[in-house]
Amino acid sequence: MIASLLNAESLSDLTAELAAAGLPTSDLAEPDRRFFRFEDVAGIIGYGGIEGDGPDRLLRSLVVKPERRGAGLGAAILGAIEQAATDNGVAALYLLTTTAEPFFRRHGYKTAERANAPAAIARSAEFRTLCLASAALLSKRIA
Repeated sequence: MIASLLNAESLSDLTAELAAAGLPTSDLAEPDRRFFRFEDVAGIIGYGGIEGDGPDRLLRSLVVKPERRGAGLGAAILGAIEQAATDNGVAALYLLTTTAEPFFRRHGYKTAERANAPAAIARSAEFRTLCLASAALLSKRIA
């Protein structure tokens, strides 16, 4: 699997995939976001990213193309994002989800109380406005 860092000009495919999956897209080009495209010899697998700076960051927009689902590729993408975060000094990843909680729980993410979210996470647009208040906040220590 190959990961490619997306720049502001190459976000259109990511935006389309996220919109199709019902995930937020309005803030993708904002600062402090790093999005990756993942592919293999069969083509594009999916996308994922990290938002923020400092030791606590937000896992953003993990999506696997529909035709590539069911083969463990989501877990591979998640592992690659966690490794990139660790390499960048991240100690914990947080995420908000309304649909993928079982997937992330299988990979070590645990429920976090929204009221106790680190300031860097609570300040994010995703936390404040883009995700429903009913979205589960999950976290995982990765360092």
